[in-house]
Amino acid sequence: MAKSTPAKKAWRSLTWLGVLIVGLIGLNLTGVLTGGGSWAPKLALDLEGGTQIILAAETSGGQSISGEQLDQAVSIIRQRVDASGVSEAEINTQGGQNIVVSIPGEVDEETRNRIEASAKLEFRPVLVAAQPSAQSVGEDGTATPAPTPDPGLATTPSVSPTDASDMNQITPALQAEYDAFDCANVDSTVVAPADEPLVTCEVDGSIKYILGPVEVSGENIADATNGQVQTQTGATTGEWAVNIVFDGTGTKAFAEVTTRLAGLQGAQNQFAIVLDGSVISAPRTLAVITDGKPQITGSFTQDTSKVLADQLKFGALPLSFTVQSSDTISATLGSSQLQSGIIAGIIGLILVGIYTLFQYRLLGMVTLASLVVAAVLTYLVIAIMSWREGYRLSLAGVAGLIVAIGFTADSFIIYFERVRDELRDGRGLESAVEAGWKRALRTVYAAKGTNLLAAVVLYILAVGNVKGFAFTLGVTTVIDVLVVIIFTHPMLQLLAQTRFFSSGHPLSGLDPNALGAVYRGRAEFRKPVSLPAGKAASSAREAAKRKTIAERKAELASSAAGPSTKNDGKDS
Repeated sequence: MAKSTPAKKAWRSLTWLGVLIVGLIGLNLTGVLTGGGSWAPKLALDLEGGTQIILAAETSGGQSISGEQLDQAVSIIRQRVDASGVSEAEINTQGGQNIVVSIPGEVDEETRNRIEASAKLEFRPVLVAAQPSAQSVGEDGTATPAPTPDPGLATTPSVSPTDASDMNQITPALQAEYDAFDCANVDSTVVAPADEPLVTCEVDGSIKYILGPVEVSGENIADATNGQVQTQTGATTGEWAVNIVFDGTGTKAFAEVTTRLAGLQGAQNQFAIVLDGSVISAPRTLAVITDGKPQITGSFTQDTSKVLADQLKFGALPLSFTVQSSDTISATLGSSQLQSGIIAGIIGLILVGIYTLFQYRLLGMVTLASLVVAAVLTYLVIAIMSWREGYRLSLAGVAGLIVAIGFTADSFIIYFERVRDELRDGRGLESAVEAGWKRALRTVYAAKGTNLLAAVVLYILAVGNVKGFAFTLGVTTVIDVLVVIIFTHPMLQLLAQTRFFSSGHPLSGLDPNALGAVYRGRAEFRKPVSLPAGKAASSAREAAKRKTIAERKAELASSAAGPSTKNDGKDS
């Protein structure tokens, strides 16, 4: 005999669930085999310990440091750390002078460099360069090498410089400093004040510069992204570029700079982007940029363009920093707290299981199986996120998983109760499963949509460990809906085909006789037919529970008025 349509749909859904689980296992296995992946999720700072870096804030002129400057620096350093893929990091101020960065686990060199490269981001015009630069900037997206100027042209200035590109910026002392400067010592240089020229090099030491005073501050960058250059028709050229967006102040200042630089030749046509005292890029100016949206092009790859975009976006610190200390710290909570959290989760799962078995008899086994499937999917997703996105499981995240047990069970209870309502209304089990599903799904979507919205808002607005709670809550909410659709509903469809459940066995949890009377409106109830005395009383109690407050008040008023009579005009 051919399977019914609901049964076919059920097996199809369960097959997709199996494919999903196998796919997640395969993806994580790939990470384990290729390096970086693990079958166990990475733990956060409160559970594993990590590295603590203390940064001492400094200003170029020795001015006092305001709390607003320090808070801005904390925000930018947090963005840098997040951009490196590290999650659950703690970044706080200390004593109004220092910033403490605590990162879970071992800190790789790239992340450490992101944190420690904490000087101001500056835009300075190039006066002298030791060799040509290969990068350019302009609206046409072309790259043109800059010719090498003759450093010997710098002589004793006879007049005061008129602008930042004026060669009169170069004094004999500055020329001597340039001649003697060794690019190997660039890390030990003191960044010059913003209104004075600077002698420095490219970060790789390949080019030596004399730069004019600062004309645009990195704080005026609103955004920086990388992407492929597009033509006027919207087609991509395959060339990678860095796109900068300035704020209002930066737009005006950059327009003035490019207006001057576009008319100059040689190295003076370039402007240098300086981070931590070193030049990270020195593109040429091919056009006047008045809209505050320049595009840097050149010999970029996708990776190198992203690195420069991140440096521009997250490098505009209002202060300079020196590393005061870098130490390994122990877990603040440790494995014992993690074990306590896991035990709490197991206890919660057991209590939910006891309740569902007591309330729904063997139907409760579907709830337990659904929770197991949800747990497997959640574990695999978190393990993959730890490998791919740097997510780390904190105690707050564990709390989110424990809370999710109750939220997940809610979905199953909603569905079961809808099915039982249909059975009370006289439907057969197969019909009740389908009708109850249509009614339950709307409720599940509404409830889970609210949970997911709360998790998203909390994740966006919160910082630190609270993000971990919001993340796990959001992940489990999505998985909850998925499990209900492709596991719980199909399982009930298959169980409805079995004799045990379709016959309404008392232990099935779906016995129509045991479910009691059904409300029909106007305080009338349809009672089960030929029920034993005990079950009839139970059904009456069930029916009484389902009355509304208004119906109960009406019954009390009727009882108080006594029996009513009807006069039909005839003698009794």
